[in-house]
Amino acid sequence: MTHKIFKDRSQLFLVLILSSIPFLIHLYVNIFEGYGYFRDELYYIVSTEHLSFGYVDHPPLSIFILYISKTIFGDSLFAIRLLPALLSGLTVFFTCLMALRLGGKTFSLTLSAAAVILAPVYLAMNSFYSMNSIDIFLWSVSFYLVMLIIKENKTSYWIYLGLFIGLGLMNKIGFLWFEFGFFTGILLTHKRKEFLTVKPYLTLIISFVIFLPYIIWNFQNEFAHLEFIRNAGSEKYSGLNIIDFIKGQFMNMNPFSVVIWLCGLYYFIFNEKGKEFRIIGIIYLTAFIILVINVHSKSEYLAPAYTVLFAGGSVFIELKSQMKFKWLRFAVLIPLLITGVVIAPTVMPLLKVEDHISYTKNLGLAPSSSEGKKLSELKQFFADMHGWEEMAANVSKVYESLSAEEKQNTLFFAWNYGEASAINFFRNKYPLPEAISSHNAFWMWGYGDKEFPTLIIIGGEKEDYTDEFGSVVEVGIHTSKYAMPYETDLMIFIAKDPKNQLSEVWQRIKHYD
Repeated sequence: MTHKIFKDRSQLFLVLILSSIPFLIHLYVNIFEGYGYFRDELYYIVSTEHLSFGYVDHPPLSIFILYISKTIFGDSLFAIRLLPALLSGLTVFFTCLMALRLGGKTFSLTLSAAAVILAPVYLAMNSFYSMNSIDIFLWSVSFYLVMLIIKENKTSYWIYLGLFIGLGLMNKIGFLWFEFGFFTGILLTHKRKEFLTVKPYLTLIISFVIFLPYIIWNFQNEFAHLEFIRNAGSEKYSGLNIIDFIKGQFMNMNPFSVVIWLCGLYYFIFNEKGKEFRIIGIIYLTAFIILVINVHSKSEYLAPAYTVLFAGGSVFIELKSQMKFKWLRFAVLIPLLITGVVIAPTVMPLLKVEDHISYTKNLGLAPSSSEGKKLSELKQFFADMHGWEEMAANVSKVYESLSAEEKQNTLFFAWNYGEASAINFFRNKYPLPEAISSHNAFWMWGYGDKEFPTLIIIGGEKEDYTDEFGSVVEVGIHTSKYAMPYETDLMIFIAKDPKNQLSEVWQRIKHYD
């Protein structure tokens, strides 16, 4: 896919150097900073012990990839964050390839790469393991394939696109917006004649076949993912609105990059040279409209669509600044670099915690949460990297206070997947019972094949459990200075003599969100 695209060796070297920058940044953070495991990272690691064609809150690709990575490299913080660091570099590489395909030269390569490297949302999403870094990379590759289809129209490119769309869907169902936008773009442009050939149907069939296992999984599990989406929209994301979504597009991508991506959108839709690739602009607009109609969409859902706009906008600015407007290059690039460097420590764990808190206060930035949670000194993204090992250690002390016989008949119950994942992950380090939870995939994984007379429970008040247990005793408290407020100062209880069997209670405590 990259043959004959580089004019000379120096151009190849430039792209490789630009691509290595984000990788080295994240590598440095992973080695020297990084804070602790992120809530979702623990959940993903535990999910690798329950391999399946589906999970309540996401498709399975990211879990299978992590399973392979964990088998080879282990599950240390550095090891699991190595892949997103690598993907950050590959995303820049494909952004540069897109700029080259559009006729870009040195400046557009540099500007588009800088825009991607310094986009706050990309810095954040590539600093921990999740499906998001994979999603951004797969959108970039797919956009590049669309360019190849437009320019060369080889059947093989349509097949590759079907493969990557299918993989994208098996990673995150938001890739449906890309696919819908692509076929809408074909329909609304001169490419509609391709519907008289087999090519678009190959793309559609291949992507559908790859995605089919997750569709079947949902049929077999009462459409668990749809229930999850419905609950998330009506509960934790219900406070989000269209204004938040639109404002987030400017903040997530770096406020000074707006000139670049708006120029990119203009280039693909209206510019005489760029409108050859109008399908790309239609993909972006389709995804944007779908997310706006949804009302409660998180602003970062559209983040993967910007790499191609950065490429197109950089080429457009390069073309317009070749003659008497050369000053325009510096007017765009310099503010982008300055703001990107200033913002970077606020979106990725570059600084020690106390330094981070001081830095954000000096910038006048208040902690934030997309879920409307109460916050302390850290935004939710960073707070969710703290407190998990302390929680495991505190629960372990309670577990160790039980007799050997009691330990064999004890489980830990958590109200959310973060707490349950932390306990199960740190069982290799501390004496701990197996953790169960009513939240998302944990509910589906259940509690084993026997009833347990003793539960260690964290959080809530004693009165919350007395209706279900004959004996509820407060035995400890978990505190963590930097964790989310709802994850610290939690009472730890030992609950015995259940009044109902766990199998009877399980159905009514299920919670997908």
